[in-house]
Amino acid sequence: MADYDIFELGDVVLQSGMTLRDAKLAYKTYGTLNHQRNNAILFPTFYGGQHAQNEPLIGPGMALDPQSYFIIVPNMFGNGLSSSPSNTPPPYDRARFPPVTLYDNVQCQQRLITEKFGVDRLALVAGHSMGAQQTFHWGALFPDRVERILPWCGSAKTSRHNFVFLEGVKAALTADDAWQNGWYEKPPTKGLRALSRVYAGWVVSQAFYREECYLQMGAASLEDFLVLQEGRRIHSDANNLLAMLWSWQNADISANSIYNGDVVKALGAIQAKAIVMPSRTDLYFPPEDNEWEVRHMPHAACRPIPSIWGHMAGSPGVNPDDTAFIDRALKELLAS
Repeated sequence: MADYDIFELGDVVLQSGMTLRDAKLAYKTYGTLNHQRNNAILFPTFYGGQHAQNEPLIGPGMALDPQSYFIIVPNMFGNGLSSSPSNTPPPYDRARFPPVTLYDNVQCQQRLITEKFGVDRLALVAGHSMGAQQTFHWGALFPDRVERILPWCGSAKTSRHNFVFLEGVKAALTADDAWQNGWYEKPPTKGLRALSRVYAGWVVSQAFYREECYLQMGAASLEDFLVLQEGRRIHSDANNLLAMLWSWQNADISANSIYNGDVVKALGAIQAKAIVMPSRTDLYFPPEDNEWEVRHMPHAACRPIPSIWGHMAGSPGVNPDDTAFIDRALKELLAS
């Protein structure tokens, strides 16, 4: 039995001009929506993650407590639960899956909260990595509908350096002969393993490796840790990973007819009270990027996570100290 629900979106015209036919948005809720409909929190998923990977930050006594809040976790398009290359029927399956932006994702999430739940205003939007990028989009696209935002380990616009890193990830995957330009009959496992090894060099910091923090994750050695990282991706659908990667590379809160590419204008339009939390050692989304963004946001503070776990510091539940730091900030913001 699936532990999530499906919101039927119908045919969705995307920013690309393509149509996502019979689009489906998978989501899971935690807690109960109150009569005033003012206790809703949106917690989008991150790259390669599904709603279950957000759950370590949801629970009794935590900031995202289902006894107090109605928490909605929408699954990003391409993650295998919502419409994705792996579950969309022909002719839009596999390599023909249309490009989906985070703008497209957030517009469909907005339909979910209004049409399904009758929620006009969110108490909080928060998320990690690509979930953080969606959080920034919510603040800019619906400034009058979001009271607070807390994006961590993410950015309002994917930087050029981040884009190039992802080109390396993509190249490692698609170099596998089994890739067949996305029309593979068997999974490109060599490419998936190569992708994982490239990713491992960036997802944590140099200090993480120097201090051998991987031993805290159940790995017996450095090579054992790298093999564990392969295990995280080896069963993923390659087209799904590439669809989400395209969304990541093209993330930009100003890439729409509202802001016409003016990122400063888009950041300045965010009215939500915000705590923006980079990891101090993140190699994807360095603190300097968020510091620049916060300078253009009217009600925001930048608060780095003091961790050597790099981007992985933001992964819910992976490092208990970092998860607790994020939870305390969420509590503070919700109490304000």
